[in-house]
Amino acid sequence: MSLNQRIYLSPPHMGQEEQQWVQQAFATNWIAPLGPNVDVFEKEIAGYVGADGALALSSGTAAIHLALRLLGVGAGDTVFCSSLTFVASVNPVVYQGAEPVFIDSEPESWNMSPQALERALSAAKRAGKLPKAVVVVNLYGQSADMDPLLDLCDQYGVPVIEDAAESLGATYKGRASGTLGRFGVYSFNGNKIITTSGGGMLVSDDLEALEKARYWATQARDPAPHYEHSEVGFNYRMSNVLAGIGIGQLHMLPERIETRRAIFEAYAEALGSMEGVEFMPEASFGQATRWLTTLTVDPQVAVTTSGDIIRALAEANIESRPVWKPMHLQPLFQGCAYYPHQEGHSVSDRLFEQGICLPSGSSLTETEQAKVIEIVKTLVCGGMTHEIA
Repeated sequence: MSLNQRIYLSPPHMGQEEQQWVQQAFATNWIAPLGPNVDVFEKEIAGYVGADGALALSSGTAAIHLALRLLGVGAGDTVFCSSLTFVASVNPVVYQGAEPVFIDSEPESWNMSPQALERALSAAKRAGKLPKAVVVVNLYGQSADMDPLLDLCDQYGVPVIEDAAESLGATYKGRASGTLGRFGVYSFNGNKIITTSGGGMLVSDDLEALEKARYWATQARDPAPHYEHSEVGFNYRMSNVLAGIGIGQLHMLPERIETRRAIFEAYAEALGSMEGVEFMPEASFGQATRWLTTLTVDPQVAVTTSGDIIRALAEANIESRPVWKPMHLQPLFQGCAYYPHQEGHSVSDRLFEQGICLPSGSSLTETEQAKVIEIVKTLVCGGMTHEIA
């Protein structure tokens, strides 16, 4: 490895099978959107996660948008959503003219707090305006604690969309992450555990709803010899070429999960005993993929901060990032309601202030990981970083 070669947070990791499927698309001239690779990819994703059906789309954002539309979300409605997430989980709520209400994380899983959700639903019922949907986001390769969240939503008659964009391959009590809500969403963006360059998938056991979403995603073209349209549609379908990449990537998913978990274990072994350092816990209810290795650095205990570490890694040409900035702190959503885990105690605020995502790609070498570890260890121990070969 060159001394100046950049170490990325989570770069794409291609194998050999992806090229075979793409070459097949070229050989058969299935370059346009849709085609046999799309059909195979949908069938294999549904089979892998145990859903009755799947719809391949241009992005995970498109999948969330269609799920919200299927649930009838519109102008004047509210949608509850995890606050600690990427903005793509929330933007489709705004597309539909609805208003997001943000729910804090719990410390045990970093995902949506049942305690906060219960307060939010109770307040909404008292106000006579229950949300049209709850979007539960599964962060960094780990499922939320779905049973209490689903029980609450069932109690109030509110459907759940499971944003599993970051958690394909994770499990919750033996079930696949993304299959516990009314609809599940996966992302195949370039930094995800498997990628199609860009793309997403909507999964559900409601095949009739998926067919309606399929219709909307192909510009809502009515069956006619000419171009007939009776509803607004979207150009949301995945291309046959990208679906070919996805098929090959999916076949490598178990190996990619094993590798990422091993990378996490190496970080935890090297850094986990250091004062002020705490890794994202793996909840007892399932298995995480460790898509990204994330940790917090408590500046009251350690002699450094998360920002110091991120800057030191950047100086060494190593990509790292803070944990997601919560949506309730974003300028875009000023004025939206927020329910913390406990009154006066926001878990997601603390995670953002102290959290770091370390390089976690399945192609990360032991030498590259050792370089990251040495820099972090040096700062946490109070020394100055030094040049590492």
